[in-house]
This record gives sequence, C-alpha cells and structure tokens, in this order.
Amino acid sequence: VGGAVARRLAAGGWVVRALHRDPGRVASAADGLDWRRGDAMIPADVAAAASGASLIVHAVNPPGYRDWDRLVLPMLDASIAAAQAAQARLLLPGNVYVYGRDAGPNPGADAPQTPRTAKGRIRIAMEARLREAGVRSLVVRAGDFFGPRTTANSWFTAALVRPGKPVRTVLDPGFPGIGHQWAYLPDVAETMVRLAEREAELPRFAAFNMDGHWDPDGRQMVAAIARAVGREVRVRRFPWGLLPLAAPFWPLAREIREMRYLWREPLRMSNEGLVAFLGAEPHTPLDRAVRDTLAGLGCLRDQGPR
Repeated sequence: VGGAVARRLAAGGWVVRALHRDPGRVASAADGLDWRRGDAMIPADVAAAASGASLIVHAVNPPGYRDWDRLVLPMLDASIAAAQAAQARLLLPGNVYVYGRDAGPNPGADAPQTPRTAKGRIRIAMEARLREAGVRSLVVRAGDFFGPRTTANSWFTAALVRPGKPVRTVLDPGFPGIGHQWAYLPDVAETMVRLAEREAELPRFAAFNMDGHWDPDGRQMVAAIARAVGREVRVRRFPWGLLPLAAPFWPLAREIREMRYLWREPLRMSNEGLVAFLGAEPHTPLDRAVRDTLAGLGCLRDQGPR
C-alpha cells in the first residue's frame, strides 16, 4: 500500500518523503521520492521524516504477521506522535479484521467493531488509538490486495500465483459459492489520495470502506487469471487441513489459519459512505487489473503478442 500511495502522490504533484531502514535497496532515481533512512519503531526517526508534512501515510507492518502483538501498536504510536508534532493528518490503511458477525455481511464504515481474531483485536485497538489521541485521521478499509507490485504478504502472491513464474496452477483458498472481496492496489491508492486531497471537508476522524472487486462465488478471480494467461489453468485447493501440522515448524501457518473464516463466510464491506463523499469509487475493470498485476509480477513472460 505504501508504495502505491507514494507513487500516486508523487504523480499528483505532492512532495513525498519515504522512510525505510535501507533506502539504497528500494530507491530508484526515477521514483521521484525523497528517501530517508530510519526505523518505524524509533519515534525520533519517524518525527524527523515527517517534519513539516501535511499527511503521514502509516503503511507499515511486521512481515508475515510476526510479532504483531509486540510491534504494531508501538509503530502506530510513533506515527501518531509525529502527526501531532507536524499537525498532519494520519492515513491508516485498514481492512475487514475489525468486523465480527454482529456487523452483518455488508458492514458500512460505522458498523460495530467486535473482534473474531487476535489480529482483529489489534486492528480495533489501532483505530481506537487514533480516536483517543485526537489526531486528524483517515482510515480506508479494503479487501485482499492485489496489484503489479504486490508483495508476498498477500493471498494473491502467496497462494493464487507465484511471482516470476508462468501461471499453470492456481492454489485457491476459497470455498465453492462463497464470495470474497479483493482490492486492486492502484485503485486503493487513487481512493486514498482523492480523499486526502479533500482535507478541508474531512471530519477529524474519517473512516471509509471500499468495495473493490467483489467475487460473488469465489470463482471470478480464478477465471480472470485464466483469461489473462490465455489458457485454462489447473485449480488446486489450498491445504487448509495441513496448517495445524505445519504450525510448529512454520509460524505463519497459525496466523493464516486464523483468517480462514474470511474464505468460508461472505463478508462484503459497503462503500456507501465513500460513494456519497467522492461521488464514485475509483475502479479498474477486473480483467485489466488482473492482467496488469500478472504482467507486473512477471507471470506473463512466456506469452507471445496478443
């Protein structure tokens, strides 16, 4: 999310500073970003990078869900302190983890927040932290991310396809007939920037849900991948049953298993509030979004011209 939002802000004329522990590894001369070396766990680093900023995008997570309970809130506290010092708005990418069964199958931005998982409790605590701090905040919640530069921390690249490899088999974590909500990263970035650029109209704490791409039966994303590669692809079931056996040797297995309910029950966030505010949600057609994603991930290299 951070990279997509940074690129969209820079393209829109914003001056963007990017904080990273190792800028030399990720920076390029053409990205238009002012890279700063620093650590999101060190408040002084965040405050220095955010000095004079009007917007802070808190797009940082421990990789692979590791140490969420120990790292997530301290990192957010560092960004809150920086936002207070700079009098900036803090933008937090959100997700569906905050909603429990009492929110219903189509929760709006103001639906009740009750946790179903440990990660849900942390996500709720993050949003509560923003409210309690009184800092100007913007939360944009979206479904599972996919896009041309999607990292390994996504279902699209961790299960459906393998970056850098031709698509021959799709590992599908879904269940037949169960809908699932996806979010195309460039659309998420466009939505966030359009909201941020209407700062004068935003309340002190603003929260919006995106609709993104709703797969009503859990089959449309796989079908779009097949259309993009131009041939049938083999579909294998994600091995949910093996995760308990893998957990002692693969800590991420436990974290993945905790989110299984999002593939077994349909949960489609309502974007009614977002549409009322912006007029429409930025939306790239699914086939184009999937093809651009696969091309960006290096999964279409074996194809000839189309």
